[in-house]
Amino acid sequence: MTALNRGFTNNNALNILNDSKWKLATEYTNIGVWEFDADLNRIFFSNESKKMIGFENVANFGNNPQDWNDRVHPEDSDKYYKDFQNHLNGLNPMYENEHRVKCANGNYKWILDRGKIVEYTLDGKAKRIIGTHTEITNQKEAENKVIEALYIATEQNNKLKNFAHIVTHNLKQHAGNFESLLDFHDEAESLDEKEELMVHLKTLSSSLTKTINNLNQVVSVQSNKNKKIERIFVAKEINVVLKTLDFVIQESKATVNNNVNENYFINYNISYFESVIQNLLTNAIKYKHKDRNPVINIDYISRKDAIDLIISDNGIGIDLDKFGKDIFGLYKTFHHNEDAEGVGLYLIKNQIESFGAKISVTSKVNIGTTFTITIANK
Repeated sequence: MTALNRGFTNNNALNILNDSKWKLATEYTNIGVWEFDADLNRIFFSNESKKMIGFENVANFGNNPQDWNDRVHPEDSDKYYKDFQNHLNGLNPMYENEHRVKCANGNYKWILDRGKIVEYTLDGKAKRIIGTHTEITNQKEAENKVIEALYIATEQNNKLKNFAHIVTHNLKQHAGNFESLLDFHDEAESLDEKEELMVHLKTLSSSLTKTINNLNQVVSVQSNKNKKIERIFVAKEINVVLKTLDFVIQESKATVNNNVNENYFINYNISYFESVIQNLLTNAIKYKHKDRNPVINIDYISRKDAIDLIISDNGIGIDLDKFGKDIFGLYKTFHHNEDAEGVGLYLIKNQIESFGAKISVTSKVNIGTTFTITIANK
């Protein structure tokens, strides 16, 4: 490590490791052994330790005291050094750390690394430390799968609770409204009053139907995650959506710039893709700024590990400081449009995440909004 470089070679250690009983034990258990010697500032790895990461045939592996340290995964290195230093400083009776190490073939393996000071200098500093390496790659992968499954189950459970709450709240509200109007209808004395109340009942019935349809769309998104995935040429499919929105675009005097190269493609479900693009475009038009015509740009950025599809507008924008945490929530609205239902962005997010993609948003009030859809580049 940085303080002592975890380096050593020691005759006692070599004698122990070359002893047939110890050698047999470490071979059978696949446990590697290492020793640190502060006086020599060198490191010794048993053949089992080197074999774990593909260096069993490299005789001089360990001559450089940083040979192992430099191969620790960057995300694990801080804790790796800290845990070792804590043992040197007497904060922990033993050193123990789990970290990934880069193997000779470029892959990473998880290693459980343990050690203990076995000899001190006269001034109380660590002179010799002996430790072990145990590969735990399979165990960590299993743990990660369990964590991932638990996360998914928790997310689904939270969505189910949220959905149940919404259904209960909305249907209860509609039922209460129906009950009140029917009571007024029974109490009405004139035919005109009854007819007026019937108009309200029909309006309420239409509202209930719309609510049920919206909730049905939410269920449909969640239950149809195995829909067909195919190669979609992005610019072509965007143009298909633009044709369906031609009247709306002309009526609102909007300009939509499809800046996507015609050769760019993604692997996605075409129905969901068209739904997402249509919803984002209609939202951009619906929430246009009153002082200017809508201008919408659609761009595509291809990176090594992901693809960004970017849809930006010059509309009224959203106050993310105020509404940011609710922006993709069901029945969450941020403007005073009469036809705002708070369903579109919720459905968009679910349709995007159903196929492992992500959506993010940046926005400034009275400047405009940008939605970025990020899809893994396969």
